[in-house]
Amino acid sequence: MSFKLTILGSSGALPAYGRFPTSQHLAYLNHNFLIDCGEGTQLQLARFNISIHKISHIFISHLHGDHYLGLTGLLFSMHLQRRESDLHIYSFKGLDEILLAQLKHAKSVLHFNIIFHTLTEGKQETILDAETFSVDTIPLDHKIKTSGFLFREKNKSLNLDKSKLKPGISPEQIAMLKKGLDVLDEHGNILLKNSEFTMAPKVPLSYAYCSDTQPHEAISAQIKGVDLLYHEATFMEEESAKARETKHSTAAEAGRTAKQGKVKKLVIGHFSARYKDLGPVLTEARNIFPETYLAIEGDSFEITN
Repeated sequence: MSFKLTILGSSGALPAYGRFPTSQHLAYLNHNFLIDCGEGTQLQLARFNISIHKISHIFISHLHGDHYLGLTGLLFSMHLQRRESDLHIYSFKGLDEILLAQLKHAKSVLHFNIIFHTLTEGKQETILDAETFSVDTIPLDHKIKTSGFLFREKNKSLNLDKSKLKPGISPEQIAMLKKGLDVLDEHGNILLKNSEFTMAPKVPLSYAYCSDTQPHEAISAQIKGVDLLYHEATFMEEESAKARETKHSTAAEAGRTAKQGKVKKLVIGHFSARYKDLGPVLTEARNIFPETYLAIEGDSFEITN
C-alpha cells in the first residue's frame, strides 16, 4: 500500500511563471482525494491524466480564493460529463453558500449529490474515518480560519510468514493469526501459536498537508514523525516581516517545523510571485532540513514502506 501525491499547483496568491494556484491530488488504494482547488485545477488534472470522476473527497483548507476558485468549474465539468456518484466536500462554513449561489443563478441542478462537511475552527478532529485510513484536521494560524489535513493509515494487521503455513489451515484460522490471536482446539489447547506464524506489520503511512499558516508549536506536535509533510513557504527570511504581516511562513520556518516534527520528508510550496527562481528558496529550507523538495507541477511523491 502507498500514498501517491501529485502536485497540481504550487503558486501563492497569484499564478506566476507557469505555476498554478494551490492544488494537490492524493491517491491511496482506490481512493482519490483533491486537496485545495485553485484556479485552473481541472486543466491540471487533465494535463496529468487524472480522472475527475474518480475524485470522491475534496478538502478545502480555507476560503481565500487561490485555494478554491477552481472548484465551480470542476463541478460543472463533472455535471456536464454526467457524473452520478456522491462527492464529499470538506471546508469551513461559507463554501456551501458560494457554490449554491452560483448554481442558483445559473439555474443548474447537478446530476450528483454534494455532501458538505463543515470544519471546526481551531479544533483538531477526525473528519473521515474509513476502514484502512483516517483524515484529521490540523488547526493552522492564518488571517482567516484555516485547516490543514493529516492523512494516516490505521494500524495494519500482522504479516503472515507464508513459508510456515501448513496445508489445511483454514481462512478463519489465518484471520485469527493476523489479528494476533493463537488458534485453539476445542479443549483450549494451543493449536497454532501466533508468534510462530506472523511477523510485525509494516508501520502505517502518513501525509500531512499544511497550507497557509505562520508557524506555531501545535503543528509540529501534531505532525510528529509523518512520512511526508507539505508546508507552505511563501517567502524567504529576508521577507520575514511580510510573512508576519500576512501570517505566512518563510522557507526557513517550514524547515524548522519539519525538523521539530521529526518528519521524514518535506515538500514546500505556495511560492510568492516575487520568486521566479526557486533555487534560493529551496536552499534556505535545506539549510535547516536537508530532506526538502520543491512542489513542482506534475511532480509526484510516493509514500511507501
